[in-house]
Parts: sequence; C-alpha cells; structure tokens
Amino acid sequence: MSIHTQVSQDPPTVTISISGQFNAMLHREFRDAYKGRLENPTKGHYIVDLGKTEYMDSAALGMLLLLHEYAGGKSARVTIRNANQFIRDVLEIAKFDKMFDIV
Repeated sequence: MSIHTQVSQDPPTVTISISGQFNAMLHREFRDAYKGRLENPTKGHYIVDLGKTEYMDSAALGMLLLLHEYAGGKSARVTIRNANQFIRDVLEIAKFDKMFDIV
C-alpha cells in the first residue's frame, strides 16, 4: 500500500495515486496527500488515480467523501480515474458517480 502525490500549480491540481489496497490503514496518508497542498483548496482540481488499486473498502469511501468536502462540497472538482471494474461497481452502488467524475 502506498500513496504518491503530484501537485501542479497551473492549473492548481493535486493527483493522488494509490497502489494496493485503499482502506482504513491509509487514512492519515491519504489526508496528508491533499491537505495543505494548494493555496486555495476549493479552487483546485483533485484527481484520485486508482489504476494500481486492487481493492477499496467502506473506509476508502469515507475518505473520498472527506476529500470532496475539503475541496468545496457541491462545487468540488474531484475526478476518480482508472478504477478497475470491481471498484467502479462499488462506487456506482454507493452513488459516488453523482458526486465525482469517474473516468
């Protein structure tokens, strides 16, 4: 399990890549991956790359919700990309496709 963060200022974007299992064990590391990375968190775009994520649980869904709130709630720009079919199914069942762009 590991998280890699890439920050770009023009445009303000934080890309968080997660390898392995996305679960409660990554809570602090995931929060640290986005908090304080941009001067104005509600004006940025956050990308969560799940291309190397094998599994996610309900704790990961909660962490995504915390990111969504941090990024501005209803006006947040959060994209989840490269999720495998299992994770896509979990996200759709949880109705996350209504809050996040899933590509």
